[in-house]
Amino acid sequence: MKIDLFITCLNDALFPTTGQATVALLERLGHEVRFNAAQTCCGQMHLNTGYRKDALSLVRKFVTDFQGAEVIVLPSGSCAAMLRELAPDAAHWEGDEELRREVLDLSGRIYELSEFLVKKLGVEDVGAAYPHRVTYHPTCHAMRSLHVGDAPLRLLRNVRGLTLLELPHADECCGFGGTFSIKNPDVSTAMLADKARHILETGAEACTAGDNSCLMHIGGGLHRLRSGARTVHLAEILASTEERVWA
Repeated sequence: MKIDLFITCLNDALFPTTGQATVALLERLGHEVRFNAAQTCCGQMHLNTGYRKDALSLVRKFVTDFQGAEVIVLPSGSCAAMLRELAPDAAHWEGDEELRREVLDLSGRIYELSEFLVKKLGVEDVGAAYPHRVTYHPTCHAMRSLHVGDAPLRLLRNVRGLTLLELPHADECCGFGGTFSIKNPDVSTAMLADKARHILETGAEACTAGDNSCLMHIGGGLHRLRSGARTVHLAEILASTEERVWA
């Protein structure tokens, strides 16, 4: 299958190894991965902050960049939810029905990485090895907007050497929420403290998730606690083998 990778601007700027791991994983499974270097941002940050027109200009660019794609895979539930769920509504609110139709036409080809592997390909064992104690944080957009369900957990349970530890109160938000953490720092910090405490209760060496935005927030909290626990994107665990460890 020919797969177009939308890496997201956060990963491009701060977490390039996630994109590299995603490509390595998909190619190991026998697929051709294409990367359109013209891609930029999905517009979620702009939309959440109230800059709807700026957001839609980025959505329009996304449509132009990926309109010929067979499948578009994102290592981000947050950005996938923006493009599949929020962008069509935003276009409708602005009265741009043509853009709304174009986004809806693409939406059926947009997948978050774990749902693509489990729900589209029917693959739960990707041949990964990661000999560590790991707990999983289900990010809000992946859980509530995309309804990826237990797809990430199915994948993690099949990683050789990995001990999967249940996260208490897993369905609680980590407190990031993009601009929410900037506009409401006290609330965000309190939510992060709860999440960090629950992670440490598991005794995990690492916390994983499908969004580096949340992992950046959680990782900062764990680092300030000098806990020794770290964060690692799901793609990097799934790309890891006995020969190469991505994280």
